[in-house]
Amino acid sequence: MMEENIAAIATPAGKGGVAIIRMSGKNPLEIAKKMFYPAGKIKVEDFEPYRMYPGRIDGGAFEDYGLCVYFKAPASYTGEDIIEFQCHGGESIARGILKQTFRLGAKAAGKGEFTKRAFLNGKLSLASAEGVADMINGESEAEVKAGYLLYTEKLTNKVRDLQARLKTLLAGIDVSVDYPEEDIEEQHVAELKEALCKLTKELSSLIEAYGVGKKIKSGVTVAICGKPNTGKSSLLNRLLGYDKAIVSSVAGTTRDAVEGTIEIGGRKFNLYDTAGVRESGDFIENIGIERAESIIKSADVAVFVADMSPQGGMDEEDIRVLEMVKGKPLIKVLNKSDLTHDKTETDADVHTSAVTGEGILRLKELLFEKSFGARSEDAAFLIEERHFDALRRANESLQKGIAACEIAPLDLIGIDVKEAWDALGEITGETATEAIIHEIFEKFCVGK
Repeated sequence: MMEENIAAIATPAGKGGVAIIRMSGKNPLEIAKKMFYPAGKIKVEDFEPYRMYPGRIDGGAFEDYGLCVYFKAPASYTGEDIIEFQCHGGESIARGILKQTFRLGAKAAGKGEFTKRAFLNGKLSLASAEGVADMINGESEAEVKAGYLLYTEKLTNKVRDLQARLKTLLAGIDVSVDYPEEDIEEQHVAELKEALCKLTKELSSLIEAYGVGKKIKSGVTVAICGKPNTGKSSLLNRLLGYDKAIVSSVAGTTRDAVEGTIEIGGRKFNLYDTAGVRESGDFIENIGIERAESIIKSADVAVFVADMSPQGGMDEEDIRVLEMVKGKPLIKVLNKSDLTHDKTETDADVHTSAVTGEGILRLKELLFEKSFGARSEDAAFLIEERHFDALRRANESLQKGIAACEIAPLDLIGIDVKEAWDALGEITGETATEAIIHEIFEKFCVGK
C-alpha cells in the first residue's frame, strides 16, 4: 500500500555524533534527488538499494556532509520505499534537513506512523509492533528481551497456530450443519469437545505466563518491612549502592516509603523502605505506618527485617508485621550481623549487615528466586495486558463451547468457537478495531 511521503527525525532529541532523518512513501527518492548531491559521478536515481552513499545534504539555509541510503519496497521496514539521511548530530542540522523534506513535499510523520505502515503493509503483526515499542521503552534487560520475543512473532506464531486450528473446527462445524446426519453429528461433537479441551489447556498455559510478564514490564514490587530501628533504611541503601534513605538510630525516622530501583539478573525490582510498623502516638508517623501497611499488602515480595544485635530480638511488633505478609512470598532477614557473633538463628533466610555487606548478594538471589523461580526467558513474552485480556476472553469462549457440547446443537457451539477466534485476532491484528490500532501507535515516539 503506497502512500504519500512522510518524514521525521528518527534519533533522539539532543546533540550527538549522528542524526537520522527518515522518509517513507510512494517516492521519497524523488525528494532525495532534489536535496542530496552524491560524491563522485553517481546520481541519486542510480543508487543501489541498501548501500550507503556519501555526499552533501541540502538543509535549506546550509549544507552538511553525510550519508544517504535507499531501501526499496517491499524489502524495507515499512514495505514502502524509504530514504534515510545520516547527518552530523546537531539539533539545528537535523531540524533544517527535515524542514527541507517538508518544503519538497513530504509531510510530518505522526507517532509510530512508520511502524503503523509496516503493520498495514503486512510487514509485521500488531503484537510484533507492540514488541517494538516495548523494546524502545524497556527499562531492564528482561523487558527488552521480552519485547524482542514479541517483535520476532513469538506470541503471534502461537496465536496464529491456535486460530488455524479453530478455523479447521469451524469448517468442520459448517459441513456438519449443512449435511445433518444424527450419527455423524454425535461423533463430531465428541471430537469437537476433545479438540476444544486441548486448546483451552494451551491457552491456560499462555495465560499463566502473564504473571511473569507483568513483573518484567512493571518490575517486582518489594516491601522492606519490620518494626522501627531494625536497619531497613540502611539495608535499602546497601542494595541500591548509594544513600537514598535517611539513616538514624532514632526509631521512627522513616515517616514515608522511600523507594529505589535495581536490576537483578536483568530484571527490574522496585524496592520500598517502609515506615517501621508499631503503635505510635505521633500523628505523622501513623500516616507513614498506614502507607507502609498499604505497600506491604500490594507488594509482590516482602522482605521482613529483624534485628540480630544483642539489643534486638523478636517481639509482638515483629509478629504483627509477619501477620500482614502472611500468604505472600517472604524473605526473612536478620540484620546487623556485624554486631554479634551468635548466628545460630535458624528461622532466617539470610543474615545481613548493611555495614559490611554480608548477605547482600544472597538477599538479591533470594529476591530473584522468590519472584521468578526457574521459568525460562523464552516463556516471558506475554507482557501486555491487552494480550492477556484477549487470551482470557478466548479461553472463556472455548469453555462455554465445551459446556455447550452437552446441550446445544453444532451451530450454537460454532458461535462460541468464532468468538474465541475473533478474540485471538485482536492480538495479531486481524480483528483489531481502528480504536485499538490508534491507541497502540499513539504510544510510539515520532520517527519510529
